[in-house]
Amino acid sequence: MTVNRPRGTRDFLPADTARRRYVESVMRDVARKWGYSEIITPTFEHLDLFTLKSGEGIIGELYNFTDKGGREMTLRPELTAPVMRLYINELQPFPKPLKLFYFENCFRYERPQKGRFREFWQFGVELIGSGKPDSDAEVIALADAMLKAVGVKGDMKLGNLAVIRTLLSGLESEIVSKVMRLVDKKEYAGLEALLEEIGAEEQLKSDLFHLIKLEGRHILPEVIKIVGNIPELVSFERTLKLLDAYGVDYSLDFGIARGLDYYTGMVFEVYAEGLGAQKQVCGGGSYQLIQLFGGGDVPSTGFGIGFDRIMEICPLIPPAPKTIMLISKPDVHLEAIDFVNELRKYVTVHVDLMERNFKAQLSYANTINADYVVIVGEKELEAGKLTLRDMVSGEQELLTLEEIIEKVC
Repeated sequence: MTVNRPRGTRDFLPADTARRRYVESVMRDVARKWGYSEIITPTFEHLDLFTLKSGEGIIGELYNFTDKGGREMTLRPELTAPVMRLYINELQPFPKPLKLFYFENCFRYERPQKGRFREFWQFGVELIGSGKPDSDAEVIALADAMLKAVGVKGDMKLGNLAVIRTLLSGLESEIVSKVMRLVDKKEYAGLEALLEEIGAEEQLKSDLFHLIKLEGRHILPEVIKIVGNIPELVSFERTLKLLDAYGVDYSLDFGIARGLDYYTGMVFEVYAEGLGAQKQVCGGGSYQLIQLFGGGDVPSTGFGIGFDRIMEICPLIPPAPKTIMLISKPDVHLEAIDFVNELRKYVTVHVDLMERNFKAQLSYANTINADYVVIVGEKELEAGKLTLRDMVSGEQELLTLEEIIEKVC
């Protein structure tokens, strides 16, 4: 009987895994240098953690189950809600702002397609406890720095939901949510039909479509004409000045809605080159979720990066480590282990595990692309030296262990 991997999952071979770990380490390094600390949350959580945030409709997208104690659980579909739970459970007494990041796998029960899997990885950042323009600007600039660090080029688009919510303030909250979702998906025909259905005024329809189609670097004066110079735009303008100071390249797009009710103000998305239709690699903004889970009125800003999409276009290749194959004859094999132990403090070392003869060991060294072969024999042991062969040039010389370490490492 052959057992295949589950649908929508992947196996990563050694070369793929090495590359993923390298890119991941580069992103981690950037986050740490910006003062963010890594956290880990459970792979499964109580189901209501996600239905509270996204509604009962999300259950169809989840790997949910009832455990042996009769509790409704689910594999995590994303990481923002678990981080908010962690904050409420463990971190409320800590000084603000809290600057956290995570890199974990998530699970969604959906139809697998190019760039979308049932198990996927997300790199994310949450800044908890500050709603100031400086916090928004830092989070956006950090996302930009992470993508640049791994060689991903993309278009950064910024918006502010306070603008569209000000425009829609005369409508019922349920209708506003529907409008936001249609705007987010750019379903303009459906949006027009909804506005007709509720009998929206012509001026509102005109202003809304004008607003959501505005894009560019210098469109704020046009936006102010539509909604006035509301306080949120004054704060947003300060964020933009900070982004200019950070050197972030962006454009404004007030058609970004993110489609989720908990986003409160600034929102942003990054669309990368080379991915076709599914080109969004990063999204986030400022939000209020902690209150929903029983905490206080604590502002937060964060983003998530779709790591699997990043890996499709990331040009980074991990530096290849120097490798040695240590070859010895059976009568000196035990003595050779001493050299293996010492060399492994500095470099990757392979030894024969198949009881091959000398010639077969040398052939295996070629197969695994070893940079050097170190030969241990009776002649070498008597001389207190080892034979080092360069597998590229074919040159070899008799050296002490210390000289080999200096030459190879």
